[in-house]
Order: sequence, then C-alpha cells, then structure tokens
Amino acid sequence: MIPDLVKIGPITLHSFGLMAMLGFLIPSLIMRGEFRRKKIDPDFASTVAVAGIIGGFIGARAYYIVEHWQDFLADPLSMIFSGAGLVWYGGFVGGALAVLFVIKRNKLDILSTIDIIGPLTLLGYAFGRGGCFLSADGDYGPPSDLPWAMAFPKGVVPTAVPVHPTPLYDIALSLLFFGIIWKLRTRSYPAGTLFGLYLIAAGTERFITEFWRNTAKLAFGWMTAAQMVSIVLIVGGVFFINWVTNRPAASRLRTAQKSA
Repeated sequence: MIPDLVKIGPITLHSFGLMAMLGFLIPSLIMRGEFRRKKIDPDFASTVAVAGIIGGFIGARAYYIVEHWQDFLADPLSMIFSGAGLVWYGGFVGGALAVLFVIKRNKLDILSTIDIIGPLTLLGYAFGRGGCFLSADGDYGPPSDLPWAMAFPKGVVPTAVPVHPTPLYDIALSLLFFGIIWKLRTRSYPAGTLFGLYLIAAGTERFITEFWRNTAKLAFGWMTAAQMVSIVLIVGGVFFINWVTNRPAASRLRTAQKSA
C-alpha cells in the first residue's frame, strides 16, 4: 500500500489526506450542480460541506471520548487532539446535526435539501474508505485465504498475513448504493424520500461489512455496536420514508399530479 504518496523535503502528501480531500471536493462540486438545478444558491454547497466535516469530527471524537472516559480523565488533551480515535457513527450524528443547523439557519427547505446531501454522503464515504485502504490504517478484516485477500506489510498498521480488504467492500457497496439512489433523483418523489433511502443504504452497507471487521461482538455473540446502529438507521429510514409519503404536503402533491 502507499501511506505516503509524495515527499518534498519536510512536506509529505499522505494518501489518506488526498482521498479525504477528494471526498470533500468531488461531492461538493456535484452538490453545487444539484443546488443550481434546484434553484438553491450553489455557494451553499461549501457551507454544507464544511459544516459536515466540522460537525462530523466533533461528533466522532466526542463518541470516542465517551467510550474511553477513564483514558480521557487521565489525559484529556491527548484524547482531544490526537489524530486517532474517530468513531463513524458519532461522526454521522455530529455531521447531521451541523448540516441541519446551517440549512435551518439559511431558511432552506430541509427535506428537499437533505435529499441532495444524503446520497452524496455515500460518495464522500467511499473516498474516505479509499484513503483507509491506501494507507492500510488497520481497519481491515481478519485473516483470509480468499483470492482477493491482501497483506499490508507497509501500511500504517502493517500485516504480513493476507486479510479481508474491508475498505474495498465499503467502497463497492457505497458506490453501488450511491449510483442507485442518485439515478432516482430526477423522478418525482415526496421530498425527503431520497434521504430516507440514504439512511437505509448507509445502514445496510455498514451492517454487511461489519461481518468482515475485527470488531468486538457485543450482542448475540455476533453483532457489533456498529451493526446495532446500522439497524437503527435502516428502521429509521423506513419510518422516515413512510412519514414523508403520508404527510399532508405529500398528499397534496399526489392530488395535484393526478389532476394534471
């Protein structure tokens, strides 16, 4: 793998940093185009992306601190400013709250806006997992003798034993779900439907890939904490779609479409 792409004197371009940057820039550029198509100020895309990153970082670190409270009490500064210790579902909650805040503050329609943002989060996540794969940061699965199993002898967390390349599973499923949901965006659905589909897709993706991670099993002897959160996302997505479909505004839209 390639943790460090280029070194120029004291400056190093890390593969994870590059992929994280692409995971920020490319969805932001696509978001600008969609905002323009939906008659929303395209410059708001940058605001959304920055809010998501900041909120996601704070949420991910906060969750990690709660999980390791005794370590935090022993050395709080190290826990706060360390580059390690970012929990994905904490980042999801923190990022979502930050994005909702800026949408509300700018007086935009929440459901229509998150219909654009949700699916693009899957695309950004795929780039982030690409960074994990290139840097081999240790977020891979257990040893495997499958034909596509890989060793990461030069990774940030090296292993000479072939293992499940879990980040590639994440990338494949995220891109698949993104493609399906993004293709549906030009059809007529009640506002909020695509975001509900995003919740289902994000939960399903993580639930599946957790089977090939070195993660502690906390329930029933096989279920991880991430899988429990994934179930909440899937169920929440189903209920969310049901709510946006049956709320009065959606009923009026269906009536108008039948009359047209």
